Amino acid sequence: MSNENHLLATEISVAVVSQYITQQSVDGEQQFVFSYTITISNNSINTVQLLNRYWLITDANGDTSEVSGEGVIGQQPFIKASESFTYTSGCLLKSPLGYMQGHYQMQVNSEQLVDVDIPVFRLAKPNILN
Repeated sequence: MSNENHLLATEISVAVVSQYITQQSVDGEQQFVFSYTITISNNSINTVQLLNRYWLITDANGDTSEVSGEGVIGQQPFIKASESFTYTSGCLLKSPLGYMQGHYQMQVNSEQLVDVDIPVFRLAKPNILN
């Protein structure tokens, strides 16, 4: 990644809030459902477009899965300078604890591509960690 790309990637921040969905989870069948709400803030002077996503999902058993594809929730949103984009999605785990991390591929001014890291975040059933 060039210095210019690195500087831009640091100007796009990703904040995550996860939640356990009790109503959709079935402990006895090892189905633990989580939602996560992500806010992508564009602190740069350029408009960016989210083109692709990549996720690495790890459960407490050490099982991993990878998810990649175009956009998020069926969209490839444009995020103008000093604006943000928020969406909510979900994940099914076979354990009450897990982690997600990944990156977004963004396009800047219809030209350069930049990878923006999504920091590791925890998915945890309430009171599982005391």
